[in-house]
Amino acid sequence: MTPDLVLLTRVAYRDREIAGVRLRDLLALLAGDLRTGCGTGRLIEALWPDARPENPPKALQILVSRARTRLGDVVARTPTGYRLTLTDDQVDSSAVLIRAAAAARCARAGDHAAALAHAAAGLALWHGHVPGTAEDDSRLAALRAERRTAHRALARARALALARLDRYAEAAEPLAELAVQRPRDEEILVELLRCEAATAGPATALTRFDNYRRRLRDDLGTDPGPAVQAEHRRLLQGLTPRVRHGVAHEPNPLLGREKDIAAVEALLRTSRVVSIVGPGGLGKTRLANAVARRAELPTVTVVPLAAVGPGEVAGEVAAAAGAQLLVLDNCEHVAADVAGVVSDLVASTADVRVLTTGRTPLGLSSEAVYRLPELSLPDGVALFEQRARAQRPGADLPADAVEQVCRHLDGLPLAVELAAARIRIMSVTELAGRLGDRFAVLRGGARDAPPRHHTLHAVVDWSWNLLDPAGRAAMRALSVFPGGFTVEAAERLLGGDPLLLLEHLVDHSLLKVSDTPAGTRLRMLETIREFSAAQPGATDVTGEFLGWAREFGLTHHARLFGPDPYASAVAAKAEQENLQHALRLAVDRDDRPTIAAIAAILGGRWMLDSDYPRLTQLTRQTSWPLSHYRPDPEHVEVTRTALVLALATTFGTEGPRPVRAAVALRRLGPAAPDTLPAAVDRVIAAVRDPAQLHRLCESPEPLLSSVANTLISYHREAAGDLDGALKTARRALDESTGLNLPWQRSAGHCRVAELCLHLEQGARARDHLLAALPALERLGAQSTVAGARTWLVLANLQLGDADEAERRLEEATAVAYAEELESHSIGYDLGVRAELAFARGDVDEGLRLWRRVADQLRDAGQAYGVIDPWVVEARSVTVVAHARHGRLDPVADLVAALPGRLLDLLTHPLEHPPPYLIEQTICGTMLLAVATADLTRPDRATAAARMIALAERFRVLRNFQPTMSAATARADACRADRRAYEQAVSSYAHLAGDGLRAVAAQALRSRL
Repeated sequence: MTPDLVLLTRVAYRDREIAGVRLRDLLALLAGDLRTGCGTGRLIEALWPDARPENPPKALQILVSRARTRLGDVVARTPTGYRLTLTDDQVDSSAVLIRAAAAARCARAGDHAAALAHAAAGLALWHGHVPGTAEDDSRLAALRAERRTAHRALARARALALARLDRYAEAAEPLAELAVQRPRDEEILVELLRCEAATAGPATALTRFDNYRRRLRDDLGTDPGPAVQAEHRRLLQGLTPRVRHGVAHEPNPLLGREKDIAAVEALLRTSRVVSIVGPGGLGKTRLANAVARRAELPTVTVVPLAAVGPGEVAGEVAAAAGAQLLVLDNCEHVAADVAGVVSDLVASTADVRVLTTGRTPLGLSSEAVYRLPELSLPDGVALFEQRARAQRPGADLPADAVEQVCRHLDGLPLAVELAAARIRIMSVTELAGRLGDRFAVLRGGARDAPPRHHTLHAVVDWSWNLLDPAGRAAMRALSVFPGGFTVEAAERLLGGDPLLLLEHLVDHSLLKVSDTPAGTRLRMLETIREFSAAQPGATDVTGEFLGWAREFGLTHHARLFGPDPYASAVAAKAEQENLQHALRLAVDRDDRPTIAAIAAILGGRWMLDSDYPRLTQLTRQTSWPLSHYRPDPEHVEVTRTALVLALATTFGTEGPRPVRAAVALRRLGPAAPDTLPAAVDRVIAAVRDPAQLHRLCESPEPLLSSVANTLISYHREAAGDLDGALKTARRALDESTGLNLPWQRSAGHCRVAELCLHLEQGARARDHLLAALPALERLGAQSTVAGARTWLVLANLQLGDADEAERRLEEATAVAYAEELESHSIGYDLGVRAELAFARGDVDEGLRLWRRVADQLRDAGQAYGVIDPWVVEARSVTVVAHARHGRLDPVADLVAALPGRLLDLLTHPLEHPPPYLIEQTICGTMLLAVATADLTRPDRATAAARMIALAERFRVLRNFQPTMSAATARADACRADRRAYEQAVSSYAHLAGDGLRAVAAQALRSRL
């Protein structure tokens, strides 16, 4: 990222030069204290050290004004002085400090590649210039002089990182220069000795060591430190000839394994025996050879055992006698023999290290196991592109399609290479479409690869054939879990006590173990799961699997909305993929008890997550079987929960209308409203009777009253009564206070916060969101959490706190990235970023982002078959923003389309709008957009001022500020024609409902 403000080598803001000594010094002073800024007194003293102006505060104000004219709102007032509104990475003099600290931190953690990247990025801020001493006493020169220390630290970090990444030729010269500058820096000396030994030979490095030792004794009467002496001993050992037997060199670069190589090397320094373990095709052999090539030991021997049978291992290993590092490759099929030979070898000599590869550990007390992970997605993509271009250099490799292919390949390098080989005759898109049968497609490996690596099927089959019948049967049974499983779930399917069997499968690298928020889970790579499921003789465990799913739903559904929902919420999230698979099987079998149990737990989980698209799909999938189900007593309440969730989903998206779920609920009979599902059932049943619904709002049962008041708040919002909606939402929250229902209370806080945002009560919205977040985070409701955090950004923008808004935006983005969440409102995050840009004074960026939103929504317009409020809001805000800044031309198509769409909505209102569609407020938002655009035309200014008053009567969505600020809209109207605006406010005050619509429709027709 290029900094906006450059001070180290020149003085420029966004590549525009800034002249004037005093102005430059002002920027240097503020950049030196970027976080806190500078007080007025300090600025005056530093800027006018000799001759003070007549009125120093006024002179400073004028200088700041000049800065703002040149740079925009970059200089902000503080209670005591001024500060820059830029972040650390936007100012090069601060960015270098960040880079220096990051390089040091990464170096301490052993991540030398990252340390090098930070050091190089920091040094690049000087553009090749080396900072010298200050030539004058200006504040700018002083700032540059202060940063010389950071430059030296970055140069040192870069040189050390290059050496530690074995880039000796690049590191030798800068290290030699640093050794002259820092003759007592032994960390520099150690790496310089290594570099010189590798580039000029051990003798040159030994000469440097002797010179250093002699100077140290003469000057200080002491010896070199332990690290330098250890390097000296290594250099002496390096004079011994290096012998390598059977070590393979890479035919092409080994991608994505730098950290794994370092981890194995670290284990070899502390353990006599190290085993690299993992499934076939993961690259264990290549990793072991890479470690062998880099080993500093004099004698290294690699012994391949793939073609060696039982009883032959000792003879093969005997030929490698004398090796300091012995690498035994592909040990899984002779693991017992290898374990015996290695145990004897380790016991007989202290001079040998053994590195093995296989799909199972040896099980020795002297052994350290390194379970090789799959390639990350970025590394898999890089490998695919490398190998595909080797097959067909001119092939088109669209990034999205390549990523889609690599997501199906489990991070197995062999699978990636086999897939890339298909690019010889097909496109990436065609390949992606064929990966449903990966074993048929992924075949035809390189001729220099072993036969078992010529097809993906052969790789997995090699592991399969090493299992005994019990292991194979277990793999076939457990393959029914697409999302992994717990030990308890495995017990349900396998029966008895399967712990030893599961450990056996883990040892063979056929199951992976991971610790998750839901506890310890086991899973198969998808490749292995598909292979296991396709094996003949598989026992049908569908019945047991559905029994597990049914029991899971019965156990957890009621807890989700109860006083202690956290463990069940996390468990449901972990089992989500398995439950979806079980639901498909249950629907196929018309297993209605299981359908009810799964629908209750999945629906509850997705309700926590505000995942309405999935809830809608679940409702459609289960509607018929649940509406025709007459449950036994054990399944009545779980069925009620499933039906209530279906009814609430339908009601929330399509409004109150007869649905199967409502009929089925009546058939179940009433239940005491002492649970949230039962209370929701009672309230929705009263929707068509306003008197009964209002009686429920006054119910002495707080849960029933809370749910009823929540529903009433939506009714009042739909009618344009935002104040009434907020009042009832607050009452709903108050009623839930003593219930100890975390989700209900968090949802109440979010509802109040939503209405506060609409009413421009940013501080209250912020407080309610902060109150909701702890429980939502514990529930693992990451989609809801991301939404609440985004609302926090908007609340802080309403309050004018751009710094806090930006911090909250980073938090929201981090949540979405960590969970790979997809926003249900396309472009919403871009709209938030646009408003943050406006708050920072970057008009161009704000308008650009809103145009991106509009482009992404160009073909959108409906949600669940009716108007999509987000699409309407986004298009309206885009028009308002561009009109307010006098740049309507880029959005002329939106401006032209708005009046017709609004007139159609005014004259043809929906008969039964769903609760989420606040139709009146949408009309008001569109009216404001039309009016703001009209303000740019003098012949329409008076009518536009009146239309702004009309829009305010409808109410306007005020979420996106500063653009949609009510105060700004009023100011715009008053500038255009204050009298017309104030008269319109008065004349429209009595209008409501159809009358309000009629006046708005007439106003639109009169402008055409």
